[in-house]
Amino acid sequence: MYRHMLVPVDDTDLSIELIGNAVGLARTLGARVTFFHAVADEAASLGSDAEIMRATSPEDFAYAFAGKAREILAKAEAAARAHGVPCDSVHAVEDRPASAIVAAARSHGCDLIVMASHGRRSRLGMALGSQTLAVLMNAGTPVLVASASEPSAPARAIGIIRDEHRSLAAVLHAWMHALAAARQADATPDLRVMRGIVHYVRSFPVALHHPKEEEHLFERLRSRTSAVNPELEELERQHERDRALVDELAGLVERLANPADVLARRDAVAALEAAVSHYATFLWDHMGREEGVILPAAQRHLRPEDWKAIDAAFAENGDPRFGGETDREYRHLFSRIVNLEEAKA
Repeated sequence: MYRHMLVPVDDTDLSIELIGNAVGLARTLGARVTFFHAVADEAASLGSDAEIMRATSPEDFAYAFAGKAREILAKAEAAARAHGVPCDSVHAVEDRPASAIVAAARSHGCDLIVMASHGRRSRLGMALGSQTLAVLMNAGTPVLVASASEPSAPARAIGIIRDEHRSLAAVLHAWMHALAAARQADATPDLRVMRGIVHYVRSFPVALHHPKEEEHLFERLRSRTSAVNPELEELERQHERDRALVDELAGLVERLANPADVLARRDAVAALEAAVSHYATFLWDHMGREEGVILPAAQRHLRPEDWKAIDAAFAENGDPRFGGETDREYRHLFSRIVNLEEAKA
């Protein structure tokens, strides 16, 4: 049976669904997963739009050709960790994704490639794009191609919710990693980054994601069934608790600003690390309740018009999917946060 799966991912809705399916398969098989992302070769883009971006907006260039890869892979890893699936991730600079996928599978000893296709349906009944077909022809390893189609409104809405959960989980993992690294080095964590993480959590999960869940998903589900009302009430209580916990974390971050001495600094780091660990456990339980109970109930009880409204509401969220220019600051902030782990590795 397969023991090590390579899962190529990108930033499309199709990839969000692929990650969930691949993690589910790996969990069933008892396999580990290596997520892979191919990054365009920036050196080959000299004189092109990429070179113009490099000159006019270095931060956007760095994000597009480096930070974005880690963002995509960090969210994929978060999905695997949420289900206890061992995982790793790797990216490569390569303008030929199919060749990079095959090379990654071979170099990492993967015995199954699981991928989706963005191409049209072939006579075989599968959606085989040129890259997928090239992998199938050259892999020398079994390839499982997920069927692909334009996602329905329910699939899009659920995909966005899960993707936002993965983004938050990736941020929490990077936060814990940064604090552990600071403790081990007997150093003060970067205060600017710590404040940035608090700002991120306040601005999106707390101020945007939770309210939209309550207004659009929870209320519509209540109107269709009372079966999950106790769970909805508990989740709403947890949303309130989330706000209080973030306020506590913000206060602990500020304790790092001017510690009286080395012992005070160590105590401040230890207190923040413990609080972040507690907060992460709280949120992972919260997200597990939503994905394990509420989303399946919504799929059973909500009607097409409900899903259309929910899809429209969540599609407006800029972060963690970063759909508009107004989200530039948060896009870069998210990238810096999830790249903390790689920078200190």
